[in-house]
Amino acid sequence: MENNLQKMIEERNQLYMDVRAGKIPKRVPINLNMDGAAALEYAGYDLKTQQYDIKYLIDAMEKAAQDFESDNLGVTAVRFAHFYKILGAKHFVMGTDGFLQHPEIAAMEPKEYDALTAEPYKFLWDSVIPRLYTELDKPWPLSSAALAKGFHTFYSTMGQVGAAKNELCLKYGKSNLGGAFAQTDAPFDFIADLLRSFTGMMMDIRRVPDKVEAACEAILPLMIKAGAKGTPEKAGGCMIPLHMAPYMKEKDFERFYWPTFKKLVEELVKTNTNVSIFLEHDFTRFLDYIRELPAGCQLMAEFGDPKAFKEKLGDKFILTGFYPLAMLKTGTLDEIQDKAKEIIDILAPGGRYIFSLDKSILRVSDVEIDKYQALLRFVKEYAVY
Repeated sequence: MENNLQKMIEERNQLYMDVRAGKIPKRVPINLNMDGAAALEYAGYDLKTQQYDIKYLIDAMEKAAQDFESDNLGVTAVRFAHFYKILGAKHFVMGTDGFLQHPEIAAMEPKEYDALTAEPYKFLWDSVIPRLYTELDKPWPLSSAALAKGFHTFYSTMGQVGAAKNELCLKYGKSNLGGAFAQTDAPFDFIADLLRSFTGMMMDIRRVPDKVEAACEAILPLMIKAGAKGTPEKAGGCMIPLHMAPYMKEKDFERFYWPTFKKLVEELVKTNTNVSIFLEHDFTRFLDYIRELPAGCQLMAEFGDPKAFKEKLGDKFILTGFYPLAMLKTGTLDEIQDKAKEIIDILAPGGRYIFSLDKSILRVSDVEIDKYQALLRFVKEYAVY
């Protein structure tokens, strides 16, 4: 039994290694896309009360490993309710049903761009973080105690989750490729999402464009440091979810967004970090720009024409995504399979393709689980080279 599991792990690892190397694997690797909240709900747990104890998340990860025919473990767990509660977070708050929400807030005023640009780390630490976390805005020693508690909670939780993932991969024969993994942001997105808000940033590029450009350049080294997890001996991984670009005019994207994002990816690749980029919404307008990024990056597309992506990017990048999550709620089994065939027939030829949904399942109610399970089984049988 143990030998069979080890063989399964090696075979699944080889699928991903072949894709990364530009070789054609035996079959298309299959990624499960499920947020920790959806996994908890699927396992029968209540988000309002049971996501505070990490043991329930680990149980939910195991149930997903048992029940879904994927090559990866596939449950994403990067935001933890108890961590945000300890620090009194304003930018991640629990909704009435227990799901973590990301409200639009502005933790920086337009007049503070110069302070951010002059000393970004100091400004974030001294000014922004206390505005985002109420417990860190309290006088010493209360703020220091909250920081110590939050630091311990985060790394203790990540340690437990990391150990559980390793054990579950071994127990259920899932791919255990990896090493250190991180998430970072395009500098423009970081400023928009955490400092100025969507609305504020769109006004700033009109009112103080030079300051926005300078701030993106100033933030860039911090974004590189956050994402660089590779070493000369072992590759690391980094996810970059892109947000603001599809809502921008192309001339604004070219001036404010693209230069520092491109530098970010280039510098991460230099550190032996495998970069995965989530192209949120529709990036079709920007495919010629994306083409300029270093070869081998993984691009997960939410929307867009798979044929256009394959034609312009398929020889240089690993493509994934595209399969509409909504189909698993509204489609019949025949329609679900036909859509899978359509996408696989376009993207699989020549390799450099991983099957996945166009976005993660955030809530278990987003899909009909039996349809998703049937889809994964079908893809494993159909997408063979």
